[in-house]
Amino acid sequence: MTPLTIAILAGLGGLVAGYVVRQVLLTRNQEEVEAKRKEILLAAKEEALKLKEEAKKDQDEKAKELTKLESSLRERETSIERRLEKIEAEKTDLEAQAQDLEASRQEISRLREQEEKELEKLAKLTKDEAKELLLGKIEKDYSEDMIRKIRSMRETMKKHWEQEAREIITTVIERMATEQTAEMTITSVPLPSDEIKGKIIGKEGRNIQAFEKATGVDLVIDETPETVLVSSFDPIRRAVGVKALQALIKDGRIQPTKIEELVKKAQDQVEDEVREAGEAAVQEVGLSGIHPELVRLLGSMKFRTSYGQNQLAHAIEVAHIAALLAKEVGADVNITKKGALLHDIGKAISHEYEGSHIEAGVELARKYGMSEEVVHCIEASHEEVDAKSLEAILSRTADAISSARPGARRESTEQHIKRMTELENIANSFPGVDKSFAIQAGREVRVLVKPEQIDDLTAMKVARDIANKIEADLQYPGTVKVNVIRETRFSEVAR
Repeated sequence: MTPLTIAILAGLGGLVAGYVVRQVLLTRNQEEVEAKRKEILLAAKEEALKLKEEAKKDQDEKAKELTKLESSLRERETSIERRLEKIEAEKTDLEAQAQDLEASRQEISRLREQEEKELEKLAKLTKDEAKELLLGKIEKDYSEDMIRKIRSMRETMKKHWEQEAREIITTVIERMATEQTAEMTITSVPLPSDEIKGKIIGKEGRNIQAFEKATGVDLVIDETPETVLVSSFDPIRRAVGVKALQALIKDGRIQPTKIEELVKKAQDQVEDEVREAGEAAVQEVGLSGIHPELVRLLGSMKFRTSYGQNQLAHAIEVAHIAALLAKEVGADVNITKKGALLHDIGKAISHEYEGSHIEAGVELARKYGMSEEVVHCIEASHEEVDAKSLEAILSRTADAISSARPGARRESTEQHIKRMTELENIANSFPGVDKSFAIQAGREVRVLVKPEQIDDLTAMKVARDIANKIEADLQYPGTVKVNVIRETRFSEVAR
């Protein structure tokens, strides 16, 4: 063999040997992989079996719990059904008992009526008569105990009332309190001497007649030294009369022609004073654009009063209060001030107008070009019409504050005297009352009763009845205390 052949054979042998070795290795690897696969499959089966057993165990436990819960619910349902049956039975029993009770009540009522009729026949008294007789006997037997009990209750209530009164007063005194002028229907004019009274009267009364005719006032000339009284319900007429009379006294020439001249002059002076007062009021509250006639009417309120409160000062005060309120709540200050200042403008012509002063004020405001917002403030100022705007509410509130604060208003002399008389008349109208006196400016009425007709218990009842009648029939500020006094006197003469 040639070396080449040997080399070729050697190469082929190597290839064969390599192939054989590769096949052997490949076969061994496949066997290992198969063995590994079988091992993994076996482990997976074991794990799956384990999980299946655990799941079955959990399922069995849950099934047991569900069975137990179902059993508990069935027992509860059975218990509820039993309770419902018991309640239904009890309801039936109660209905039966209610029917029996109603029947018993009807029977008792029938027997009671029958018994009352028989008692009325035996006693020869009706039920009401017997009741009144029994109550009278009890009242007589226990009157002293009742008086002591009532007095004790009054003392307890008095402490409560005093505490409540202190709280009310504490609130009230926080309100503003400024001075207000008060005018009467009569004004006194001082004279230098009583001799001039004759001149004022004149021959056969011609001077006083001319004066009263020119001014529309009454002159009261009486025995009061060095004084003449000018009387009129119209404050402007009274102001004119006072000025004219003062001018006549100063001039000294009191005669019809001079009277007419000085009355005309006094009227002009009062008219100028009215306009100046109106302009000053409008300027004081910081307003503009108000018709001159409204300003004049506003100024005339300087001479008018209501419950002793000067109307112009009241209007200015209401305007100031309303403006402060409007600023605080964000309302229209200008509308609020105008409505507040003019809220009582109708009182300037109320004696000339058939309707109320509110109606007169609304008509005046519309006539002299006030806006509908201002007109509504006037219209709603006294709650005759519901306030539909914030400005109207504030104007009404300011009016209430100004009128209700302490010292703002007081009664006229005539109203005061009338109220005093009515208080005494009410007390005197009760049987057994001897006399009565209204004292403490009408805050107390002292009643003296006849002791032979009124006992202590009846005196207490009379006091209560008088107080109730005063509440029902009279209008008065604050409270009125009724004191009933029963006094028994015994006297003997030593001889």
